[in-house]
Amino acid sequence: MTATASKPQHRSTAAQQKEGKYLTFALAHEEYGLEILKVREIIGYIDVTAVPQTPHYVKGVINLRGQVIPVVDLRAKFGMETTDVTDETCIIVVEIRCADRTSSTGIIVDRVQEVLDIAGQNIEDAPQFDASVDTSFILGMGKVGDAVKILLDIDKVLAGESLDGLRSETL
Repeated sequence: MTATASKPQHRSTAAQQKEGKYLTFALAHEEYGLEILKVREIIGYIDVTAVPQTPHYVKGVINLRGQVIPVVDLRAKFGMETTDVTDETCIIVVEIRCADRTSSTGIIVDRVQEVLDIAGQNIEDAPQFDASVDTSFILGMGKVGDAVKILLDIDKVLAGESLDGLRSETL
């Protein structure tokens, strides 16, 4: 009995920890969000310098005010069909934490939408599939009106990538 009674309270605490402001963006017809505190800036699409022997989803690097920043095509990373760059295509520069360092990475998205303040009670845990589907990079599912935004844990989305040699550390 005690275990069942404590579960809803734990879920409520976990949901409250996830509440906050999220920058929402689109990839194809899906809408995603990431914690606004992880966003350093949003820039229009600029030319990316390709780097040999990187994974297919690593588009290369950009020079942003003297800092070399790796750029990941989020569509390719998620196994979606890539598309041509449009006027709405943006690079969101995010700060990720890996081990004991912080670094910047650019992610290419189809379009940035808005900043939403999502309450804890409107965030549910990621759905559970069978063992072959990894959802550990999903922070939660944000319910906004009738829509659902997939809230990403950008640290986990970009963790362990072959970007170490490409990024400049920002301690």
